[in-house]
Amino acid sequence: MQNFITDALFAVIPILICLTIHELAHGAAAYALGDPTAKEMGRLTLNPLRHVDPIGFLMLLLVRFGWAKPVPVDTRNFSRPRAYMAITALAGPVSNFLLTALIFLFQIPMMRLLDGSGDIGQTVVRTLFTTGILSVYLAVFNLLPIPPLDGSKVLFSLLPRRYYQVILRYERYGVILLFALIWFGFTAGPVRGVMDTVWQWIFELMYTPSAFLFGG
Repeated sequence: MQNFITDALFAVIPILICLTIHELAHGAAAYALGDPTAKEMGRLTLNPLRHVDPIGFLMLLLVRFGWAKPVPVDTRNFSRPRAYMAITALAGPVSNFLLTALIFLFQIPMMRLLDGSGDIGQTVVRTLFTTGILSVYLAVFNLLPIPPLDGSKVLFSLLPRRYYQVILRYERYGVILLFALIWFGFTAGPVRGVMDTVWQWIFELMYTPSAFLFGG
């Protein structure tokens, strides 16, 4: 129980960072593609309080599956609504993968700091590594094709137009399906396995540039 509480406390700041980057990327992508809704709603910000969904935050804290408060997007402002919505949806997960890659780029100096520093240095390194790992967890989970997750918006954009509008009407019921899958553990095993494989792959991928920059 004590280890669980300690791990949860260490995860608070990383979760806030991951959620904020994720939602800011959605808003920035939408704005770049012609929709100013997120900017007008004050969502183009690094203030995590503007992005955190309490339930999604708690889920990410407890079971490592979670989400943020969706960034408002008005597809009527897009010249190509379905394609640009898919790009906007993908921007969140992509930003999380890039955040993980950036953190792991500094893996060698972080490992040196971990070996040769006191409690403060170890806390910093642990927080950074946790941020990198949770960022991948958030990205992979949100790529599931279940509404209202980002993966569903990408999937819907690929469907014929007549199906796209029909499915959007029932998008809100996806939350029920999502909670059911989490509750009965259908997402835990295979999805968690993919998450761990992805962050380990990024860690290994960034070793060479890290060694080049900081010495192996």
